[in-house]
Amino acid sequence: MTSAWSRRTFLATSAVLTAAGGGALMLAAPGAASAAPEDDPYGALRTTWSALILGEGFSPTAEPFKSRLADLGAKASQWLETMAPAEGSLWPDAVFADPDPDTDPESYVFSGRMADSFIRLNTMAQAYRQQGTGLTGNTALRDAVLTGLEHLSTQVYNDGQTRYGNWYSWQIGAPQALLDVCVLMYDAIAPEARARYCAAVDHFVPDSAVASYTGTSTGANRVDLCRVLALRGVVGGTAAKIALARDALSPVFPLVTKGDGLYADGSFIQHTTVPYTGSYGSVMLGGLGLLFALLKGTTWEVTDPKRQVVFDAVENAWAPFLYNGLVMDSVAGRAISRGEVDDHRRGHPIMASIVLLGQGATAAENARWRALVKGWAQRDYYSPPLSNPSLGLTALARIRSVLDDTSLTPVAEPAGHRLFPDMARATHRRPGWAASLSMADRRITFYETGNGENLRGWHTGNGMLYWWGDTFANGQYSDAFWPTVDPYRLPGTTASRKVLADGAGGDWGVALPDVNWVGGVTDSKRAAVGQYLKGLTSTLMAKKSWFFLDDTVVCLGAGIHGRDGAAVETTVDNRNLGPTGNAPFTVDGSAKPVAAPWSATLSGASWAHLAGHGGYVFPGGATVKAVRENRTGRWRDINRAGSTDPVSRKYLTLWFDHGTDPSDATYAYQLLPGASEQRTAARAADSGWLRVLANTDDQQGVAVPSLGLTAVNFWFGGSVGPLVADAPCSVMVTEHADGTATVCVSDPMRMRTSLTLTWNRAVASVVSKPATVTSATTGGSLRLVFGDLSGTRGATQTVKVRLA
Repeated sequence: MTSAWSRRTFLATSAVLTAAGGGALMLAAPGAASAAPEDDPYGALRTTWSALILGEGFSPTAEPFKSRLADLGAKASQWLETMAPAEGSLWPDAVFADPDPDTDPESYVFSGRMADSFIRLNTMAQAYRQQGTGLTGNTALRDAVLTGLEHLSTQVYNDGQTRYGNWYSWQIGAPQALLDVCVLMYDAIAPEARARYCAAVDHFVPDSAVASYTGTSTGANRVDLCRVLALRGVVGGTAAKIALARDALSPVFPLVTKGDGLYADGSFIQHTTVPYTGSYGSVMLGGLGLLFALLKGTTWEVTDPKRQVVFDAVENAWAPFLYNGLVMDSVAGRAISRGEVDDHRRGHPIMASIVLLGQGATAAENARWRALVKGWAQRDYYSPPLSNPSLGLTALARIRSVLDDTSLTPVAEPAGHRLFPDMARATHRRPGWAASLSMADRRITFYETGNGENLRGWHTGNGMLYWWGDTFANGQYSDAFWPTVDPYRLPGTTASRKVLADGAGGDWGVALPDVNWVGGVTDSKRAAVGQYLKGLTSTLMAKKSWFFLDDTVVCLGAGIHGRDGAAVETTVDNRNLGPTGNAPFTVDGSAKPVAAPWSATLSGASWAHLAGHGGYVFPGGATVKAVRENRTGRWRDINRAGSTDPVSRKYLTLWFDHGTDPSDATYAYQLLPGASEQRTAARAADSGWLRVLANTDDQQGVAVPSLGLTAVNFWFGGSVGPLVADAPCSVMVTEHADGTATVCVSDPMRMRTSLTLTWNRAVASVVSKPATVTSATTGGSLRLVFGDLSGTRGATQTVKVRLA
């Protein structure tokens, strides 16, 4: 469906509103929520909520708060001057009367404008309450807000209206803004009017909206609905509503094994099949932080012990996807197509929410999280949080408090690997760089489109390999990447050039490849990850493996097959070089032209280097293609609510051309993020550093003698190097300097009732192993028999041995 109003629009606008959320000194202006008597719990809650949405703890005369408050005043002044109540609208450019009310795309637009009208009133109410807006306590502004509330109540948002368009506008977008205004202007609104507004909320958001944990009442949506119910109870003085909101949060807390929610491995899913830590997950985290803070110390405090799952998820689920201020696009779903909010601007609210959530956690957790946030915020040189124009002032104030806290030592980026089998994702951190991998399988969609968003994200689940440097390339995917990149050549992916329609495969993540073998194995430092790839609405098939090591990612592909009458390509990388794009590019020591357009077929290339980014090594030499080009697109091309202004960026792209309708094509390369030209050339010259043990449709494996490492993805059982497996599995063996070794095994298919692995290496004894593993050391070999691995959900099983 297409919509001019969506969660994205609401959240973006809310960010501007709460960007208003500023002054540390809350003005008791006419219409303000008055100080609550000690025996008025609802008044106390109104005071708390006002502080949460307006902000506290900073000076309205200090930057960046002073400018933000002035901007809020200017926006509120615009809405005040242009408000013109009429039949079917409150503003001429926001007609909400639907001539043919239903749930088609046109009705989505009309319902969105209805919610937008409430959000504009919220802007005006905040400008009235805040200091430094130029409209603080302005009676004309106050009267306009009251007039607007009455007009919308009479015209559209009342207990006699049947909803049309987007459910979200009626159940979350409009009532959240309405109830915020009711809190901010509580004393100025007549009791009879407040009762009508509450009745309208009860009509559109009845108690039954949270009666079952299904449909649109799960995860972030459930938290949003609970916020509406809680504030409805606060405004209406109804204890049962607040209690219902508190209790209805409980289904959000437990770890899940399917569907929406948080998983034990740190995954977060929304819409059943979409990894969404960086978008819906952000909403859920922020909403829970607000509700925990609102109800803390009251009769309705959230005391469910399972809320600790959310606290644990700060470091288990959210932190792994935050890197120097940004949240990785691999877990942002269709939000990647929203031009006004990039990966950094999505990361900053998560950081602020972690600070807020810490107020309800233990002292140790709070201190640890604040130190994490300080590190992320200090290192975000590309888009400093305090300069984020879409970040609310309440969030700004929280991050500012952390940056100003001299007792905190910022936490450095950790080194290590995290594998998320429940959402087919992985992250890898090394000193100087980080990477993220996105895949798809029978449970996790290729990509999500919906509401006219992310129309060309088709291949983001085809093994897209994102990477960033610590002090370079932090804007790689932030700087108009998505509307300008070739969507058939996303870095790391193997894709058919078969032309796809916008939104191909269907809305809301319904397109799932019929494959099971997706996942891998990790020792928390290195990893072997594999994807059995089947293309979206194409005949493409491939086996793809990534071996995440200390300074490189080794990438193998085999069994690449297609019968679409189209070329099939594997993109080594596709670097966004910005508007100028003159980074030097060298192949085997030969400098290539920096002017665009330029293209070439590089025959027998052993290495390539892109200055300011890193290096690429092709073991044994390879024929790859390269192009330096200027690409122009519009956000509207990938998001029907996006800007129509053209944007241009220059790209340097490297890819393997497997030809039209290939059979059993292969590729192999190393990615070396941040490597110099000299280090890249040296790695290519060291033919013994990497041994490719197998790269076939049956197995893919490598050995790196200097690391003591052997890693194999067994698509089928067989023998590779010193390893023999009798069934599909992923294996990584590392020999250590102390005479021990670790053997890491997983079943990415989650189907094995038994697995036997033999390592042809002399082993003296087994030091430790899972209880379900039996072992034997005979004839100089180690034999491991694994029990039922289907219940391990693709998790790594580790056996430690002492070498003979």
